[in-house]
Amino acid sequence: MDKPTSAKPVSDTQTSEDRVFESAAELFAVLATPVRLKIISAVCQQEKNVSELLALIDTTQPNMSQHLATLYRSGVLAKRREGTQIYYRLQSERVAMLCRAVCTQVAIELDSGDLVESADRLVPLAHR
Repeated sequence: MDKPTSAKPVSDTQTSEDRVFESAAELFAVLATPVRLKIISAVCQQEKNVSELLALIDTTQPNMSQHLATLYRSGVLAKRREGTQIYYRLQSERVAMLCRAVCTQVAIELDSGDLVESADRLVPLAHR
């Protein structure tokens, strides 16, 4: 008897490449807000509680909680409780590396004027 799985069934026509692109798109969707990127950056070196994050990131407490919940559910963040405080830390170092690489490249492009070839840009010219 086969064991039941919680994973989505894969259709016969879906290739492993399709699954890679779908997984990447899901990850990019989780990372697709500036607040979430700021949260990841804030907890890269050290865990922080919600109050500490709110002091660093300009958003409301309910909005912060929603973003933290999304990052936690997706496996990007882990959390622990200490008394009444919940501390968040980075769970996925791979996600941190991806965010650092993309944000560093974007910063270089924004700071460098037109030195980056148009084919190599992550940032469209309209955003410059």
